[in-house]
Order: sequence, then C-alpha cells, then structure tokens
Amino acid sequence: MRILAYSPRLYLGDIYLSLLREGHDVRVFGADPPDQRAFGGILDPIADWHDGLRWVGRDGVVLFEGVAQGARQDALRAEGYRVVGGSALGDRLENDRAFGQAALRDAGLAIAQSSGFASPELALDWLRAHPGRYVLKHDSGAATTFVGDHPRGEDVAFMLRRSPGGGVLLMERLAGVEVGIGAYFDGQDFLRPACIDFEHKRFFPGEMGEMTGEMGTLASYEGAEALFEATLARVALRLRAAGHVGYVNLNLIVDAESGTPWPLEFTCRIGNPGFAVLAALQPAGWGDLLRRIAEGGAGSFPAHPGWSVAIVLTAPPFPATQPGASPDQDIPVFFGTPPWRTAEEANHHLVDARRDAAGQLLGHRRSGHLMIVTGIGGTVPAAQAAARARARNVVAPELRWRADIGDRFLGGEDALLRRHGWLPLA
Repeated sequence: MRILAYSPRLYLGDIYLSLLREGHDVRVFGADPPDQRAFGGILDPIADWHDGLRWVGRDGVVLFEGVAQGARQDALRAEGYRVVGGSALGDRLENDRAFGQAALRDAGLAIAQSSGFASPELALDWLRAHPGRYVLKHDSGAATTFVGDHPRGEDVAFMLRRSPGGGVLLMERLAGVEVGIGAYFDGQDFLRPACIDFEHKRFFPGEMGEMTGEMGTLASYEGAEALFEATLARVALRLRAAGHVGYVNLNLIVDAESGTPWPLEFTCRIGNPGFAVLAALQPAGWGDLLRRIAEGGAGSFPAHPGWSVAIVLTAPPFPATQPGASPDQDIPVFFGTPPWRTAEEANHHLVDARRDAAGQLLGHRRSGHLMIVTGIGGTVPAAQAAARARARNVVAPELRWRADIGDRFLGGEDALLRRHGWLPLA
C-alpha cells in the first residue's frame, strides 16, 4: 500500500518505520526545516508535498501527524483522497477548550464548571473575584496544563501571569480517577474495540513535579465499553457530520464519590506516547489499521488482550526545551542488547532522535525526548515488568524515566472504577 505522511516535525517517525518494516511503500513530507527535523539519518523525507500527492493518488492513504491541519485534510477528502488524521472539527475540539466543553454538553454529558477567557489577563481578573482550586488549560497547546493546589488559586494566578498568552480555560478541580477513552473513527463510526488508558503526566514518580507532555501510559483494549458508551460514543454523530477520520481520545475524571465521569478534554489525532502504547496491542500493524480506517465500514480491528505499558525515556532539558542546542550537544544512546533488526525493535519507539554519519544513535538535546519503550502482558504487573526491563536496557547520559507507570491503577484506581461499574468486576 502507498502511504504518504504529512509531518510537522516527524515526531511520529516510528510509525513510518513500522510501516516500512511491514512492506508498505512510504513517503514522508516534513514541514519543518531539514536541519531541525527528527529522524535525520533514519528517514529520508521528500522535498515536495505536491509530488507526494501525485504519487500516492486516490488509492493510497495520506496520514497527517499532529493538529492544526484539519482544514487541509477536509479539502483533500473532498478531492477524493483517503486521508487519516483529523478534521477541522477535531482541531477545534482539541484547541478551543470552551468549544470542546460545549460540544460535550450538547452531546448530553455532564461537564464540570469552567470558564473560558480570551487572554490570561482576563482569567486573572476573574480568578481574583472567584478564588478557589482550578485547573488551567491553554488553547492551541500554547503551554502544558497546570493543576492548581492552593485553596484560593494563588498558584494558578502565578501561572497565568507567566502564561504565553492566547485563550485559556479555568476548570474546577475535581477529585477522582483520571482516565482516557479512545477509539479510531472512520468517517462514519468508531471502530471497535475502544481503549482505556491512564496517563502519567507528572515528571517524577509519585505524581510529583511539573506537568509534562507525558511520562508514560497504561492502556488496554479490554474493559472500555461501559465508559465508551457513556461518553465518547455520544460524539459520533458530530464527528460523522464533520467527516472526521482518525483517532479521538476523551480525557475524563471519574468522581471518587458518585462515580460520575466528568469529561476534561479531547485529543483528536494520533498522540505521543499514545501511538506506542497502542501499537503494542495492535498485532496486525499500522498498515492494516490505516486501511480499515481509510476505507470505512470495517467495524473492528484485531487487538491483543491484556495490558500495555509505555515508558517515556528522557534526558535534560526535558520537560523544558533548548531550541538553540547545537548538534555536538546531542545525547548518545546505547543498549545493553541492541534491539534493531530483531523482534525487540517493535517495542522501542524513537521520538526526537537521529543517526550520525557513523551510525551512532543520538537524541536531540533541544528536547531530550529520546524514545518510548513498551511492554504487554495479561496483567498490569506483567506489562510493567516487560516495559521496565526494556527501559533498563537503554544507556544514555543523564537518562531519566518513571518506574511507577501503572502503580496508581494497582493502588486503588482499578478498585474505584470497578466499584462504580466502569470496569468489569474482577
């Protein structure tokens, strides 16, 4: 199958490598300057996007990475191209926080108290008049989410004063289990099974430190149906009307006392490290799944039973960035037992990496976002053990990773969800 990928910075380059290993004909267009691109010396992107479109034709699949290209995808679909990635609606659901909450309310879901503002300054004025504990979210991914602890919101006020600007949302802080429900949408309906996932966004074990993009995830394609039907499934009509084709995830808080699932935010694209934690549970590979999504009507796809654990491996400056870092500062990455060209390769997912002329694997110092390792098992502890073993096999200067991915679930989240009927009784 011919597959053309449009990528802002090749952070999903591991998917393209997987497709190549599966035997597909893959071409990648990178929108960023070549000297700033991930996967240098590993992937060879094409220089002309329009040449790529002519090559892939209407029988191939065009895969979009990231957000903010929804209108372009909609236009290509109108021209007869088979496009997987997102839509203009998906962009707005994810990037316009207040719009996303309104869409959830319109779908019949109970939503938490929240207030949207055109600027951090307006939000700060409102906070002074309405002190309390809030979660701060930025439109368009301008900054990471901040979860406030101060009872009068003084910590949120500080973050608003240093905000990069743009629209923001203040949402009441809820107590409970944070859980995600995700599924692939083929333009008409969701493919089954849906997944259930538990993200770990704090930098340090024990949920300490700053919020990051994500430090790891626990996921399964089993047990998601109850929450899926009560939440994400209700958005299907709106996605169908918009012609959305791609992955959709809804992040929730399940109230500890009542069991009410409160929807927090959408992700309307293939995420990172979400792609890796799910790839480990998708035995037919990315090519088969992309074909089913693009063609529509498949209804389902094969999935492994059990659990998957993804661990993000980083080095300084992560979770900060150092955009001006020179190539000689890039981080060498080694392995106790090299995984490449073995079955282990599928469990090692590069992110912001390259190879030099001598073949040495390097992580870009600009982000320190090196790779993701995954492990699967019939139980959460078995999946944890497999992922941790792979993480310990990686050697790099100043390497950091969380060894507790999945511990929250074992420590009480699973029991709470089962008690409220959102997971099957063990």
